[in-house]
Amino acid sequence: MTVRKPLRHPMNGNAVEITCLGHATFRFITPESKVVLVDPWTFGNPLCPEDAKDVGEIDLILITHGHHDHIGDVFTIAERGAPKIVTVAELGNWLRSRGLKHLRTMNVGGIVDLEGVRITMTPAEHSSSVDDDPWAYVGVAAGFVLQFSNGSRIYHAGDTAAFPGMELIHEVYQPDLALLPMGDQHTMGPAEAAVATRLLKVGRVVPMHYGITAESRGVPAAFRDALDSLGLGDVEMIEMRPGQSISWGGS
Repeated sequence: MTVRKPLRHPMNGNAVEITCLGHATFRFITPESKVVLVDPWTFGNPLCPEDAKDVGEIDLILITHGHHDHIGDVFTIAERGAPKIVTVAELGNWLRSRGLKHLRTMNVGGIVDLEGVRITMTPAEHSSSVDDDPWAYVGVAAGFVLQFSNGSRIYHAGDTAAFPGMELIHEVYQPDLALLPMGDQHTMGPAEAAVATRLLKVGRVVPMHYGITAESRGVPAAFRDALDSLGLGDVEMIEMRPGQSISWGGS
């Protein structure tokens, strides 16, 4: 399924560069050239291209929750440089107990400003745990709204179902782009992701978190059909392939 509008938005020097690294892992390069990585899972990620697995030095790592397909390579990636790591308080404390440094913990509804990015932690309807310590309490799953200096506001929903609070995310933060899971079974599927799009009142969406296993059967074509069935034909669905980058915002 191809997108209905051009995939690459106009390049300019004040844009945010967004790169899909497969599943729910995304890299953002800010207008100030800071590198932000959400959900650090590249080396073990079968969807991440071989030439993109080594992400080099990162300035800021954001983690939505503790499941292995979102946190799996944080220890390896954090070895280079001294990236700040942002996550919910309990997961942050667990990571600190395992030797990670430069942690900045927060909680749902909280806001921190780091590396020129305003980061808001949003709710997510999902579970959280870590494989290495299954009895540990590592807090709740979350999403993030990232506001960049060029005015762009990008919502990475993490793993979630559609939930009524997405209307509040629109009202308070007004994201102009939403990255939404749609793999089914372990997150919402395409039909629920379309409802989430309606709740968020967002005009552009990137589907994520699908295609690794037979269970993650949601596909972008089904998401497009679900959007159309809800009368959301004007929503731009940007189908990003792993390894692909787009330029976002600015003037």
